[in-house]
Amino acid sequence: MPWEQPQSAMLPDGRRLHLNHGPIDLIIESFSPDRESVYQRARGRFETLLQDLAAELPQLRSPLSRNPDVEGVVAHRMLRAIRPFQDRFVTPMAAVAGAVADEMLDVMVARRDEPKTYVNNGGDVAFHLDGAERFDVEIASRPSGRISVCAADPVRGVATSGWRGRSFSLGIADSVTVVAHNAAAADVAATLIANEVDLPDHPAIRRTPASALAPDSDLGDRPVTTGVGDLTSDETEGALDNGARYATKLHDAGHIAGAVMMLNDKIRWIGTDSLQIDSERERHHA
Repeated sequence: MPWEQPQSAMLPDGRRLHLNHGPIDLIIESFSPDRESVYQRARGRFETLLQDLAAELPQLRSPLSRNPDVEGVVAHRMLRAIRPFQDRFVTPMAAVAGAVADEMLDVMVARRDEPKTYVNNGGDVAFHLDGAERFDVEIASRPSGRISVCAADPVRGVATSGWRGRSFSLGIADSVTVVAHNAAAADVAATLIANEVDLPDHPAIRRTPASALAPDSDLGDRPVTTGVGDLTSDETEGALDNGARYATKLHDAGHIAGAVMMLNDKIRWIGTDSLQIDSERERHHA
């Protein structure tokens, strides 16, 4: 598929860099004293990033069970991110947004004592922290929520998935936000946890084969959620219970640091106290 040339522009605030090429849309901010050098490295890597991925799309859309053979650096990041999930149907594409963010961050942060840098790829974020720096992400929820990570936390990636998002979901979560050691790991985990927040065969849930919506989808004919009707409070809690069981499994295995699951204004927590909700709602810790 042909795309225009990569686009690069500083945002009006003069601090953040916007990089766009086809489906990849990045907002980058560096707090380095030598910010321009950091952004130059980002622009240089971005020039060929999409072409590298596009060259291997058939392999990247193949399920892990087929042992896809890839060559590109970002493609290898994607494959490494999904390997812990052999028990699920998953393709490297489940980690693509996070892997792109991780790759760009690694290129930018040449010195690990740089204070703070982040790469936001459509809501999937890789970040670097040093010293007393913190990274905060607002969660679009009712009540409002926040993820807050400090430099001492073993967390450098955050990602969100759900049926209302930009990618297809097999589940009914409004959103699932995950923090993990990098953005690719958070990306695939958020996808799979969101799939588990579900009520199979419920008549109020509308589903359509992914291939009918996007013929080249890596999900093939698997039914993806296109609408969620009225659910009772008990049904909502039941769907969240399903997601929480799987998220707890991932947390206990060390694959994620924490997760926040949301459905119909109900919130379920799993894991780390680095996740902070501005509410007295119930908190479930693994």
